[in-house]
Amino acid sequence: MTTTTPPTRPAADGPDDAATSGFAARVSLGRVFAPVSSEFLLVASTALLLTGFGLMMVLSATMASAMAAGQSPFEVVMKQAIFAVIGIPLMFIASRLPVTFWKRIAWPALIAATCFQMLVFVPGLGVANDGNQNWIQIGGIQAQPSEFLKLALALWLGYVLFRKQTLLGSWAHVFIPVVPVGGLVIGLVAVGSEDLGTGMILMAILLGCLFFSGVKLRIFIIPLIVVVVSAVFFAVTNSNRMARIMSSFVNFDSMDCYNAAVGDCYQAVHGVWALANGGLFGLGLGNSREKYGWLPARSNDYIFAILGEELGLVGCAVVLLLFTVFAIAAFQIIRKTRDPFIRIVTGGIIVWIVGQALVNIGVVLRLLPVLGVPLPFMSQGGTSLLSVLFACGVLLSFARTIPVGPASTATAAEPLPRRR
Repeated sequence: MTTTTPPTRPAADGPDDAATSGFAARVSLGRVFAPVSSEFLLVASTALLLTGFGLMMVLSATMASAMAAGQSPFEVVMKQAIFAVIGIPLMFIASRLPVTFWKRIAWPALIAATCFQMLVFVPGLGVANDGNQNWIQIGGIQAQPSEFLKLALALWLGYVLFRKQTLLGSWAHVFIPVVPVGGLVIGLVAVGSEDLGTGMILMAILLGCLFFSGVKLRIFIIPLIVVVVSAVFFAVTNSNRMARIMSSFVNFDSMDCYNAAVGDCYQAVHGVWALANGGLFGLGLGNSREKYGWLPARSNDYIFAILGEELGLVGCAVVLLLFTVFAIAAFQIIRKTRDPFIRIVTGGIIVWIVGQALVNIGVVLRLLPVLGVPLPFMSQGGTSLLSVLFACGVLLSFARTIPVGPASTATAAEPLPRRR
């Protein structure tokens, strides 16, 4: 008698396969929600807090002037909020990209950002604002291309110096192509800008990347001298820039400072008065007096003055603390990484964001001349906010490469290169 074996059911229909599929799904979700380093959490949280703080201050600084112009009090802050809504998801999307992506995109990003910057010189597209030919206008959207140049330059410098790691003992390999290309990028910005601030930030990014690449100090001093000489040259060859510098210090007590029509130091005076009005605890959120037409750049370059007036020294200290935590987290990425590319690019981004914040605050405190740079995360300006949040996404992508848990203590961080 012949017996027939019943057909075997496909494995896909069996309970074992269901268990395997469920396990695969759990693994996939585990990768999405994998634990991240403390540096990741600190960079992300400070970026979000500073962005929220900035939206609050932009609303407070602009609602009076918007209502006086017959607009909604939320007119300006809603435009800023749109860029925040775009920039924050973009930051977390960028954080998922691998380091190899940032290396591959370095050259195309710099070329694209440079071409974008050259659009400011195209008639019909380029827009002058307070003497600066540094914006483009497309329909109802205005953008500042130089903000994207900052990140593109940091990525490009990181890639080039990473590829030349074994050759950085020679000044020729340090200078070529870093100095010619960097000089071209900085020159494009300086030519169209009456304010020296953006050009100086780009110079600082170049120096920061060179420093964190481990180049020898005897070679590093040469580009440092070139940058200083270039900054002085751009300052003394432009009468408007010199007037801003002189008015910030020499003529601060002149009667012209109290006349908005003729006084170059008018804004600096009212910025100091705003901080003085705030005292220790401030006048209260929304109670600034200087924002009622006295302080022209109240929502962008001088937003820190409105912050000090409304929230006092305590509010200013909180913002400074957030920038300090941001800097510490970024420096921890540099300390723990083994990849020179990550170290160099992170150093450039730190110099850009933290350095620009210090410059902006120094201008408001009258420690520096008026340089025309916004306060990162907080000043009104969608392009600036978008570029800074995207740069934070790059830092978050780097932070994901740092081991988490016991592995992080077992893995010794590569020491910074020795200099001579």
